[in-house]
Amino acid sequence: ARGPSTFIPLGEIPQEGGESGLRQLLGAFVSAGRVDHVAMVMGLHPQYLSSFWKTQCLLLRMDGPLPYHKRHYIAIMAAARHRCSYLVGLHMREFLQVGGNPAWLRGLHCAPQKLRNLNEINKLLAHRPWLVTKEHIEALLKPGEDSWSLAELVQALVLLTHYHSLASFVFGCGIKPQEDQDVGDNCWAPSPHSDSSPASDDSMGGSGGTDAMQEVEVLMERMKLLQENQLDEEGVTQEEMATRFELEKTESLLVPSSDTLDPSLQSNIRCFLEDPEFGYKDFTRRGEQAPPTFRAQ
Repeated sequence: ARGPSTFIPLGEIPQEGGESGLRQLLGAFVSAGRVDHVAMVMGLHPQYLSSFWKTQCLLLRMDGPLPYHKRHYIAIMAAARHRCSYLVGLHMREFLQVGGNPAWLRGLHCAPQKLRNLNEINKLLAHRPWLVTKEHIEALLKPGEDSWSLAELVQALVLLTHYHSLASFVFGCGIKPQEDQDVGDNCWAPSPHSDSSPASDDSMGGSGGTDAMQEVEVLMERMKLLQENQLDEEGVTQEEMATRFELEKTESLLVPSSDTLDPSLQSNIRCFLEDPEFGYKDFTRRGEQAPPTFRAQ
């Protein structure tokens, strides 16, 4: 239970008195203000930590078109989309330390309209990036009181995607909140198939059990439709039909429902979300009109 990670024993985490290269690196972190839990876990891979720290420094502390407080606010917006309380709390504190307006932390509705205009592209990049079009960029660059310059927008988009990715690292490594973090003591990702708390032992109890039963009913309906379609098709073998059943079952299990928002979500994350029900939706489902996909090597 002790240490920065739920999964890694404290004894395996490098300490500040370790090898010289790591000691110098952590010294740089200390000079910047603190050694957070992400840095402590990444210390297992000093070269990776070095690259990460340089990237963070360039994004948040070096010269750029965006003022420092807005950079941290964008980080909060990005982390909130993935319900990452660790990063939200970390950058709320950093936001205040660089002179940010405390009123903005009441929620996205209290931030300037220019920042609120990032909400649409933030949620798309977080959950369905294949839906981003040139029109989304044009709308943000359109001349007006709240328009973005191209340089500002590039930095904002890099910050958004950086913190979407970092949220996955935080969850994947079980990063725990700092002791002085004011954002609650919970850094769990919401369960995709249950409205119950992730710490609940009774996975079939309460609304979670109801959701599971509904998913089974939906799956049975799909299987029935596949059987009916088989009667209309000639030359469909048993093996092919079995493959279709397996594919349908796998897709049903892998694609989480975004119809409900985890009720255990802290209010200080919820307040940074507009359209909180918007989430990942598989774009390759059979029998549905798929959006055009941007493919790259």
